Amino acid sequence: MTPPSLHGLRFAFGTLSVLPVRVSRWDRAAARGGMLCAPLVGVVLGCGAALVALVPLFLGAGPLLAAVAAVAVPAVLTRGLHLDGIADTADGLGSGKPAEDALRIMKQSDIGPFGVITLVFVLLAQVAALSRLFGDSWARGALAAVVSAVAARL
Repeated sequence: MTPPSLHGLRFAFGTLSVLPVRVSRWDRAAARGGMLCAPLVGVVLGCGAALVALVPLFLGAGPLLAAVAAVAVPAVLTRGLHLDGIADTADGLGSGKPAEDALRIMKQSDIGPFGVITLVFVLLAQVAALSRLFGDSWARGALAAVVSAVAARL
C-alpha cells in the first residue's frame, strides 16, 4: 500500500508537469496532497530551467539567450498550463461581455487576440527580468528561475 503523501506527490507531478509519473489515485485526498506538493514541482521545474539556461551562458551566449531558455523550459515541461490560463483569462476579461459570456469565452479551446497580446507581453516581461538577472550574475539568474517557478505554484 502506498502512503497518502506519495499519492499526493504523484498527483502533483502527474497533473502539473509532463514528467512521466504514474498517478493511481484521483480522489480529494490525493488532490489535496498534490496541491500541497505543488511547490516541489516548482523546485524541479525551476532547477531544470536554471540548468538549461546555464548551458548557453557558460558556452559564451549572452544573458538574453539564457533568459529565453529559462522561460521556455517550464512552458514545455507543463504543456503551457499557466500560459493557457493567462490567455483564457485575458480573452474573457478583454471581451467586455457579461460574466456568463466571459466565462464561456474562457472555456473555449481557441485563443483570441487579447490572449495572444497578453502572452506576448507576459513572456517578454519574464525574459526581460531574467535577462537582467543573468546579466548581473549567473547565480542570480539561476536562483530567480527557481524562485519564480516555485512562486508560480504556491
